[in-house]
Amino acid sequence: MNDQASALREQVKQLKGLPLEEPTLNQEARAIAVMSGKGGVGKSNFSLNFSLSLQKRGYKVLLFDMDIGMANIDILLGMTQRYSILHLFEQNLSLEDIIQQGPQGLSYIAGGSGLRDVFQFDEQKRIHFLNQVQQLSIQYDYIIFDMGAGITSESLQLILSCNEIILISTCEPTAMTDAYSALKFIHNHDQEIPFQLVINRAISPKHAIHTAARLQSVTQRFLNKNLSHMGSLPDDKHVTLAVMEQTPFLLRFPNSHVSRAVQEISSKYLHGSGRNTAATKKTHTFIHKLRRLFV
Repeated sequence: MNDQASALREQVKQLKGLPLEEPTLNQEARAIAVMSGKGGVGKSNFSLNFSLSLQKRGYKVLLFDMDIGMANIDILLGMTQRYSILHLFEQNLSLEDIIQQGPQGLSYIAGGSGLRDVFQFDEQKRIHFLNQVQQLSIQYDYIIFDMGAGITSESLQLILSCNEIILISTCEPTAMTDAYSALKFIHNHDQEIPFQLVINRAISPKHAIHTAARLQSVTQRFLNKNLSHMGSLPDDKHVTLAVMEQTPFLLRFPNSHVSRAVQEISSKYLHGSGRNTAATKKTHTFIHKLRRLFV
């Protein structure tokens, strides 16, 4: 069975003209899953504006909308969705074919129907998807997956393959409880994957620090796991105004408090708690882990 699967993998790679070897750590994009315990905490808005902040700093970013039921990256951008992931198979397109270009040169793949089906296709179609992702992984510096609220058995495979997770919560007790539950669930499957915390819609810096400290304390006490606090975004009216205009707040209101905050977070990520620290050092490539869990 293993020999047959191996032969099938190489056959699909050859048909697609892809390299037989997986990319190395230095060649491959860093895969980040942005997730939350519950919906309505501003996860997609953060994913979009954080991606744009990295893009503006000269990094090449691919934003992948994996929120099946509430996919809205294209709505936040004010752009019409031309393709969904299902076109990869129904129209024999590549992932590169369905990538759309957003502002500042940001690449994104819109969500929609069919994302869950990717995990339920037969082996040949799943391998086709994996090889498409592998090809993209050497074209970008970062691939950011905007995950749906909560965790499904399908999304778990992708989350566990990522190099790290950014967990979004607000100061509300329900959001904090759900965020911790999501973290605990992932931790029970992989104790090594690093988490970073962002507090959204904070009434004040004091509230954000207090919320982060509570989550860090309970995570350390019950899971013996470090939870790095990346920073917080204020409860800023400019976010709502930007959503109504279907323009990312970082571009529409670049001098607003929330825009400055997301830029501070991206700066901290890149120069402090991001890819250059030992805590988030990649031990396996994203593609290697995805293949191991996915096939």
